[in-house]
Amino acid sequence: MKTWKRNAIAATILVLICAGVYLNWNANQLEPVDFTETLNEEQVLNDATLTLSETGEDATPVSAEESVSATEYFAKIRLSRQETRDSAVETLQETIAFEDGSETAAVAASSLDGIVSDALAESQIESLIIAKGYADCVAYMGDETIDVAVSAPAEGLSDADVALISDVVLSQSDYTLDQLRIIEVK
Repeated sequence: MKTWKRNAIAATILVLICAGVYLNWNANQLEPVDFTETLNEEQVLNDATLTLSETGEDATPVSAEESVSATEYFAKIRLSRQETRDSAVETLQETIAFEDGSETAAVAASSLDGIVSDALAESQIESLIIAKGYADCVAYMGDETIDVAVSAPAEGLSDADVALISDVVLSQSDYTLDQLRIIEVK
């Protein structure tokens, strides 16, 4: 029985390493993104008032080229998030395998459960926001905050949009309104 478990663990680790190598290779094929223009302070939700800061009257419509860069932005953020999670999961699985039955293994298993539940909640939030009519969305749950980057329409996110996104996030997570940050991606 122990041989079977050992072989299963070794096979799982091998699959995760291969997936990590592939994702690393795939990430190196993408061009780096300059986040300074995408995530500027004018596009971040003001936590105190739950309104977006004014961006001016001379906003230009989104062109097809800018739309592609927004699509690339979301793809790269998802890839980065997945690579980070895969690395953490691999480390936790190794810890669980080598510390079988110890307190360290129990803590690692608890951390692994937290990562999996966060990933599922993020996926559900993203799916619901996209279902509400937004082009794309990425949610990231941290220890104390949840960040939601949303592909904004040409005219930007309205107060109604912010309220809708906030409602989705608050209904699908344990975060409060002051822990939510909505980022408008143009």
